[in-house]
Amino acid sequence: MGVLLSSTILRKVAMALSGLFLILFLLQHFAINITSVFSEEIFNQFSHFMGINPIVQFLLQPILIFGVIFHFVMGFVLDIQNRRARGTRYAVYKGNANASWVSRNMLISGATILAFLALHFYDFWVPEINYKYIEVLPEDPNRYYEELVHKFEDLTRVILYVISFFFLALHLSHGFSSSFQSMGFNNKYKPVLNSLGKVYAIGIPAGFAFIAIFHFLNH
Repeated sequence: MGVLLSSTILRKVAMALSGLFLILFLLQHFAINITSVFSEEIFNQFSHFMGINPIVQFLLQPILIFGVIFHFVMGFVLDIQNRRARGTRYAVYKGNANASWVSRNMLISGATILAFLALHFYDFWVPEINYKYIEVLPEDPNRYYEELVHKFEDLTRVILYVISFFFLALHLSHGFSSSFQSMGFNNKYKPVLNSLGKVYAIGIPAGFAFIAIFHFLNH
């Protein structure tokens, strides 16, 4: 029993660390993308730097991909463990009496985000790989803004993105605070972290949705 508990705690800590890593990535990704609303030139400069920097391309990008896969695989494992534990502990599960809908359905929001990431990779990462390594086209530092805007000319794609960001907000609303709790920050700073988590969980997805809608309305 002690070994099982220890294994579960280690998985939760690993899940928390990968989640915090992805939270930092989302913040960085948003900081770059929001510049597209204010300045085509600045967005192109940032995107070009990220696109040609070997550290980003060959070190950080593989780490990011691994982090995403690890986080969602670990999420599936922990969800299965939690469902088995609930079945053992409660003769009748009382829903919100034990946990919120969001915390009980992180697997659903996570799967929705994973589907969105597949679309996002198809929209941006696959064309980038094709441009650089398959067709091997001349590098154009001013191409990134037009490529971004072109993707958001399609209303269906914008709607899919906005729905995905809604589920991202749900996922983050629980994941942010639970990550810090798993890391042992269940102390006097918990109210501050919970408040910060709510701001982040609403603000970042809403910001991404705003970018998509903005470019759709102004293309």
